[in-house]
Amino acid sequence: MGLLTDPRAGNMKIIKFILQWQKLLCFLMYIAGVTWISLLALPAFNDNTYFSENALLPGLVTKQSNLDASAKQFHQELVSEMKRYPDGMPYSWILAKFNQLHLDVYTHNFTLNYPFKKQQFTGQNVYGIVRAPRSSSTEAIIVSVPYRPINSVHITTAPSIALLLAFAKFCRKQKYWAKDIIFLVTEHEQLGMQAWLDAYHGVVSGQEDILIPGDLSGRAGSIQAAINLELHAMKISYIDVKVEGLNGQLPNLDLFNLAQNMIKKEEIRRSFQKKFDIYHRNKFKRWLYYFNTLSSMIVTQATGVPTGNHGLFHRYGIEAITLEGFERTDRGNEANFNQVGKVVESIIRSLNNLLERFHQSFFFYLLPSTDRYISIGLYMPSLVLIVGSLFIKAFSMWLKLQDIPVNTDNSWSKTSKVSQCIDNEEKSAEDFQVGNIASEILWCHLFGVAVMSSPKLVTSLGMQFFNLQTEDSIYYGFFTMTLLMLMWFFFVKRSSKYDNTSLICVVVLVELATTLMCIGMHNFSFALLTSIIYVPIILLINPKQEPSFKYRKLLYIFWTLLHPFVIVSVIVMGYTYFHFSEDSIMEILEKGINASKKSFVFSIIDSMIYGNWLYNIGTSVLLPIWLLLSNVIAANTVNY
Repeated sequence: MGLLTDPRAGNMKIIKFILQWQKLLCFLMYIAGVTWISLLALPAFNDNTYFSENALLPGLVTKQSNLDASAKQFHQELVSEMKRYPDGMPYSWILAKFNQLHLDVYTHNFTLNYPFKKQQFTGQNVYGIVRAPRSSSTEAIIVSVPYRPINSVHITTAPSIALLLAFAKFCRKQKYWAKDIIFLVTEHEQLGMQAWLDAYHGVVSGQEDILIPGDLSGRAGSIQAAINLELHAMKISYIDVKVEGLNGQLPNLDLFNLAQNMIKKEEIRRSFQKKFDIYHRNKFKRWLYYFNTLSSMIVTQATGVPTGNHGLFHRYGIEAITLEGFERTDRGNEANFNQVGKVVESIIRSLNNLLERFHQSFFFYLLPSTDRYISIGLYMPSLVLIVGSLFIKAFSMWLKLQDIPVNTDNSWSKTSKVSQCIDNEEKSAEDFQVGNIASEILWCHLFGVAVMSSPKLVTSLGMQFFNLQTEDSIYYGFFTMTLLMLMWFFFVKRSSKYDNTSLICVVVLVELATTLMCIGMHNFSFALLTSIIYVPIILLINPKQEPSFKYRKLLYIFWTLLHPFVIVSVIVMGYTYFHFSEDSIMEILEKGINASKKSFVFSIIDSMIYGNWLYNIGTSVLLPIWLLLSNVIAANTVNY
């Protein structure tokens, strides 16, 4: 019973070890976590993909479609019709074609109220339904295409619409469908898809009165899966399969495997993250290829921005992917729409075989190539190791605040125990300013919430007093807030008591570590990249009574670079330099600032319309933590 009643029994060696080797242990855990995620790219540490859902019966059907001729005819007519509407969507032509194919044809109108100006935009989606002859419209599959006019900045998707019409013509004649098939053409990229999904399910995903989804006049069954097509030419060289969705959500791995296997079976070149499978004999080159592909997926998933219209289905429990086909730019084989049509037919017919929703295989995974995967049980320990260093550091600082005497013989007398308790009570009463500490933590978080809610106010002030555009108002508003935050800590006096700053540091470390673990359960990539960037500098922050000004100044410079506004600007600037390295420094700087302005606006709009977490977490969580640790650094921080 002594082990249960005496907290000192059997633990003093562990506590002594943590107090003595805390710094080294934390950095070793950080290095181990980064090394772990790097080693997962090796084939020895990941697995070959396989099918968990046997009901799919992939590739066990006799494909009957031959869509090349009809797709070419539809494409020629569509291109000539698009020239008549260079800025809009030829609704009447698409509706007429759906009606000629004898589908149940409907239109869907939606409205966008721009959040920063009194502007209203309208759009219209067109969809047709092939009713299942062998069931009572209880389940459905979607084949969708985003319409892009001639003047769009994005690559055309006219070939995708031609293939969709040709495939609808083929499906209309078949009698083996057990699920409804919805053929959907959306306008305004993800806006149209989000509005259609909200209207289909009768919900509003973003903030009210911004995206008004409207009503649907026709519905099918419960949507089981969706395939989004983005084919940019009538003859393509390869197909890239996209899986990343909103806030890092992913489709069931079986759907990804199904698409990759069907593409391979039709002898079309396949890729993931626009990287082709290259089997090097050299082990280092093989690891480097897998690591580059894995890193690309982690960076893409961390932003929380969907890589296609498929990414908006996942929040509704619908498994979806995007098949993007690219025109040949170098020597190599080309695939016509007969082959691509058979890929789509194979996927849809396999989905038609499903007896229930996707529930087997993995929903949390990382992909180093088209035919290998890393499960959550393998990649989560890397995040646990990195975040665990924050918990150990917080625990070590808490032990030092208690002033617990650690004896080598592990023995205390009753008198020493009583006197120690009395000393701790007097210490906590005299040295800990709980009210000031709680107030500081509260106000920093309230400031973060205020920044999160400020874009509309900042935009209106910028337009009213300086006649600035939305992008300029938000960027310069955040820039001004950042400057004020940086100047605040140089001119305002604050408590330099060791215990107060240490207790703040303990609370912040626990908060950051807990937040990262919670985020990692949903969007592992975002939590991983955030921890890799922030943890090394945080491990160097250690309150002490005798500060070193030179070290504090150097540490504060590095910590300034980790301000959410600064780090986003630096990342965008680096991305701009990588893609426009041949330009002059001034041109790169101008392009980088313009890209930063757009990135802030897009991030805010994504949070308002789609519910993207990136902006909200950055302002309401990371910014308050940055402010609190800046206070600790500015008060007294040295390396010990």
